[in-house]
Amino acid sequence: MVDYHAANQAYQYGPSSGGNGAGGGGGMGDYMAQEDDWDRDLLLDPAWEKQQRKTFTAWCNSHLRKAGTQIENIDEDFRDGLKLMLLLEVISGERLPKPERGKMRVHKINNVNKALDFIASKGVKLVSIGAEEIVDGNAKMTLGMIWTIILRFAIQDISVEETSAKEGLLLWCQRKTAPYKNVNVQNFHISWKDGLAFNALIHRHRPELIEYDKLRKDDPVTNLNNAFEVAEKYLDIPKMLDAEDIVNTARPDEKAIMTYVSSFYHAFSGAQKAETAANRICKVLAVNQENEHLMEDYERLASDLLEWIRRTIPWLEDRVPQKTIQEMQQKLEDFRDYRRVHKPPKVQEKCQLEINFNTLQTKLRLSNRPAFMPSEGRMVSDINNGWQHLEQAEKGYEEWLLNEIRRLERLDHLAEKFRQKASIHEAWTDGKEAMLKQRDYETATLSDIKALIRKHEAFESDLAAHQDRVEQIAAIAQELNELDYYDSHNVNTRCQKICDQWDALGSLTHSRREALEKTEKQLETIDQLHLEYAKRAAPFNNWMESAMEDLQDMFIVHTIEEIEGLISAHDQFKSTLPDADREREAILAIHKEAQRIAESNHIKLSGSNPYTTVTPQIINSKWEKVQQLVPKRDHALLEEQSKQQSNEHLRRQFASQANVVGPWIQTKMEEIGRISIEMNGTLEDQLSHLKQYERSIVDYKPNLDLLEQQHQLIQEALIFDNKHTNYTMEHIRVGWEQLLTTIARTINEVENQILTRDAKGISQEQMQEFRASFNHFDKDHGGALGPEEFKACLISLGYDVENDRQGDAEFNRIMSVVDPNHSGLVTFQAFIDFMSRETTDTDTADQVIASFKVLAGDKNFITAEELRRELPPDQAEYCIARMAPYQGPDAAPGALDYKSFSTALYGESDL
Repeated sequence: MVDYHAANQAYQYGPSSGGNGAGGGGGMGDYMAQEDDWDRDLLLDPAWEKQQRKTFTAWCNSHLRKAGTQIENIDEDFRDGLKLMLLLEVISGERLPKPERGKMRVHKINNVNKALDFIASKGVKLVSIGAEEIVDGNAKMTLGMIWTIILRFAIQDISVEETSAKEGLLLWCQRKTAPYKNVNVQNFHISWKDGLAFNALIHRHRPELIEYDKLRKDDPVTNLNNAFEVAEKYLDIPKMLDAEDIVNTARPDEKAIMTYVSSFYHAFSGAQKAETAANRICKVLAVNQENEHLMEDYERLASDLLEWIRRTIPWLEDRVPQKTIQEMQQKLEDFRDYRRVHKPPKVQEKCQLEINFNTLQTKLRLSNRPAFMPSEGRMVSDINNGWQHLEQAEKGYEEWLLNEIRRLERLDHLAEKFRQKASIHEAWTDGKEAMLKQRDYETATLSDIKALIRKHEAFESDLAAHQDRVEQIAAIAQELNELDYYDSHNVNTRCQKICDQWDALGSLTHSRREALEKTEKQLETIDQLHLEYAKRAAPFNNWMESAMEDLQDMFIVHTIEEIEGLISAHDQFKSTLPDADREREAILAIHKEAQRIAESNHIKLSGSNPYTTVTPQIINSKWEKVQQLVPKRDHALLEEQSKQQSNEHLRRQFASQANVVGPWIQTKMEEIGRISIEMNGTLEDQLSHLKQYERSIVDYKPNLDLLEQQHQLIQEALIFDNKHTNYTMEHIRVGWEQLLTTIARTINEVENQILTRDAKGISQEQMQEFRASFNHFDKDHGGALGPEEFKACLISLGYDVENDRQGDAEFNRIMSVVDPNHSGLVTFQAFIDFMSRETTDTDTADQVIASFKVLAGDKNFITAEELRRELPPDQAEYCIARMAPYQGPDAAPGALDYKSFSTALYGESDL
């Protein structure tokens, strides 16, 4: 229903001053010009008069019934002026002067004059209409007066696109019926004869009331009756014309049709306002829903990334060594997979998360929403802290793995060396205890005893020579213990057994010597030649055994210098072989000389040298073994030399590539820093340039992949140092990640500037001016201004923030806006936001509250039913789920508080 009281308050012009109506332009002058017809036409067209009587009567009664009355005859019932005054009070919402209740003609004229004066007070020029004609029941004048009232109170305030009155009402009809077939509204007479335009207006606003597709253009009476009956029953629009009045008239009365159509306009004006309000609310809610979706995405991505970091850190902090090289090499391979496969996507996720966070905050600022505060533990700073913890845990992990592999390699080498030396020693000691426990000297001859003494002396010499080997075995066992060898128990058990046996041999040797020396005084014969043989054969035999042991000794080296040292030592050993061979020949010559003397003196020898078990056959056999081992040692050393030369090639190959990639990354980092400061051209040009630059960086990735392959070859070869470069693979990886992250952040900054520029309406010239001013005062190129730099920048842009009381207050106000956290720095994004914020037209909480009030029918609360009727389903449910119950004194069942909901959308307190 039309609020005539509000319409009257909005009416603020009069014809005498030449003012315009609500739509500007035409106003009273436009529609009153046609009222000259009332003066020119002595009589109305009978058909038109009939239509006007019906229409105007129904229109008057639609308002008079609010006061509990109506009229039957429009000529007669307004003659005393009483119902005329009442009609004006109802439609204007104002009180007229008190009517005169007398029955005389003068009383009636006075009442009608009071009504006409009120009409004139509203700026309406009454042409040729006087109180006497109305009191006398002049039909023409009475209809003219009612038409003037209809124009003023029902049509005058209609405005569509700066048109008013008739033109505005016609444009509204054209707009609403445009989508409907067979409807073409060009006027207020012929265009309405087939009834389709009336039905289209109803269907457009209340589609559930009309089955438009079933209407036929060739059945106008049915169409008109359908529209009039539906309007009366559901829209509270009284039936103002009969279908036959319109169909049977060549040209229906324009004023009657306008009056009827204006009732439709006012019936749907509330829907129009509600539609506008609903559109505003939908727009605001859509922004909020999108932002909430972005917030949920951030929370989910942040949780996933933090959970991955939480799972990964303990794995990197686990420094419990494995027992074998194979197990440690598997851990190293797992770590390589982590750096090559698992971590790079997480680096990208972390960078994208920061970009999404910055973009979300920019959108919130642009839509006048409060900044997004992630849930506890999911702030960007929390993710950065977690990432730093991850990288701290990662730091040194690879070095620890390599050191462990080196330690295990050393342990395996030592363990093998221990087993080899222990086996040689155990083979030598085999049967020695039984020999030392013999009591053969009790039945031996003197010569035999002397031989036994000499033999024992030779054994003692041999025993002393083996002392060094026992100490080496014990030292190796001790080193294995100190390096925490996993099989130390068995090593210690075997070592202890060797030491115990060695002590037993020492004790037995001492006991046997005492026994032999006790008897030695009684024994004198000795074969000096055999003794000399034994004395020289024993050390030579030991020398050969040591030589064979050295030639079979395992070795491990890590550099070309170390292997060349071993080759040099081996060459030096080979240079002693001629002297050793001469010593061998000399020893064998002693044995031959003994045999020659025995033969020449017909001495019958017992067969073997009584002073030693080292026979010429043994010496020759061991010498042959030495001769065989020398070339094998040559081959092993040459193989290792080739391996170390290959390792040196790998070092140089990696260094050559790293010494190119490392400086390239450093140069690109410096170039990005310059680009972010010296940005020229439009933001789109800058964004395009940065993305091309980013592609050039990404295209460089194969160089890093090649370096990773070379690094893997170095690690597989167990190369632990490289003197040819200062760049490690770790340095290269970290630099590459920082390079990708920096260019991505720089691109995001420009994208946010474009977003801000477009949302705030900043021109490209303004943006360039802002950037130039900002860069001019950013002396250290750090991307942020200190307070004094920022003040100088503001002054250069015309702000009055000089050092006086008023200027300081204004500067402090601006600083509270651009630096709410009091960090002492102003970023370029904050600077742009400030320069555009105060002039930007954005939705406000008050505007949203006003829109909800329209949907609620001017109530202080709204119901779920009203929300579901006026808003799309998803947005209606969104509001219902978040609106608190309304607690005001006028609350009704199910009332919801739209005011607190609206203020919460903008982060404001409900005042």
